[in-house]
Amino acid sequence: MNDGPVLVTGASGFVGRYLLEQLRTTHSEVVGWSRSPVAAELAGAAAWQRVDVTKREQVRSALRDLQPRQVYHFAGATHVGRSWTMPAETLEANVLATHHLLDGLGRAGVRARVLISGSATVYAPSTVPLAETAPLAPDSPYGLSKLAQEMLSVRAAAEDGIDVVVTRSFNHTGPGQPPSFVAPSFARQIARIERGLQEPVLKVGNLDALRDLTDVRDVVRAYTALMTSGTTGEIYNVASGIGRPIRAILDTLVAAATVPVRVEVDPDRVRTIDTSALIGDASKLRTLTGWTPLIAFERMMSDLLTYWRANSPGK
Repeated sequence: MNDGPVLVTGASGFVGRYLLEQLRTTHSEVVGWSRSPVAAELAGAAAWQRVDVTKREQVRSALRDLQPRQVYHFAGATHVGRSWTMPAETLEANVLATHHLLDGLGRAGVRARVLISGSATVYAPSTVPLAETAPLAPDSPYGLSKLAQEMLSVRAAAEDGIDVVVTRSFNHTGPGQPPSFVAPSFARQIARIERGLQEPVLKVGNLDALRDLTDVRDVVRAYTALMTSGTTGEIYNVASGIGRPIRAILDTLVAAATVPVRVEVDPDRVRTIDTSALIGDASKLRTLTGWTPLIAFERMMSDLLTYWRANSPGK
């Protein structure tokens, strides 16, 4: 599988950066797609191409020229809350873009293995770990877009002969994740409070929701394992199997703070519709590949806080 270019769409994003770091040790030709200029620190991480995956002709032309042998598809909208205010953009970024990619591969006659990074938000809420056969009931425009994305992918495998593997990835975090997500939001606020950049008040939303949280470095290990061993047309959960309330994330980070912190609920951070519980069963992935998370929850939180201490404004 290492006899041609490896393409990563959305390569300059949070997960893409970690995948590029891993691929550089195993592949000689890694190409990243980004629709905007990449940061200087990423310039040497891949051979970069300016491609907007929502533009059909750009995608077709780039695929025809590149002829990749592996494709990791990460480009798209990633934020559940934002999908309520930008539903059309979310559907375009996640559904239409995936269609352009799969259709472009077929039209160019590219024989590539493709991994589509999907989401556990397609599932109905549950307090018990969910296997891939669990009921589906997305409750946001984002979840709906990810369900449509995986339906396109499974159809492409069955009807068009595209070699596609799909994940349903549960929550993941790590250094560098934007603070619009809950764990980095808490860590960034604590780092700013420690530096005197904001009052010692940490603003939070719903702390009772149960989430299955895995370190991003473990997640990209799962992706590369599935690229090698995944069965075409199959869907795989990527999850730790442990459900924790958001409060546990908060308590762990606050306990590590070097100054007193007061916690306040911010009504603007409480979603009107918020999935009560999502916990994954990754037995199918483990049985196939032997994958298991290696980075403990405590280290994940410590690394996240360390990152924001080094990167908070005013440093």
